Amino acid sequence: MFNPMLPSLDAYDAYRWAQDRFDHRDYYAAAKVLRRLVDEHPHEHELGDARELLARAYYHSAQLEPAVTTARELLAARPDHAYAALLLARSLERLSRHEEAASARRLADALGAVA
Repeated sequence: MFNPMLPSLDAYDAYRWAQDRFDHRDYYAAAKVLRRLVDEHPHEHELGDARELLARAYYHSAQLEPAVTTARELLAARPDHAYAALLLARSLERLSRHEEAASARRLADALGAVA
């Protein structure tokens, strides 16, 4: 069983369900399923961009500390991930951690992230 809310879904279908929830701006529900999915399948290549979608869902649902953590995990795995750097910068800015945000913003700019 993957999730009590979604007992009949395998990992791929749960990811697709989370994408649908994200597309319908139900960011909290998407994050909840994606968190478990990423924990159970830590290798991002298995499910596409699950970790990126998780960081985005955290950011859009104002769960900023988890957004920061997840964006940093993304950057650790893929140092050239421009959007992860941008998500990190924006999350830190919303947390009023401006010095850290400035560093992340410079990285995002260097990687060519579009703000």
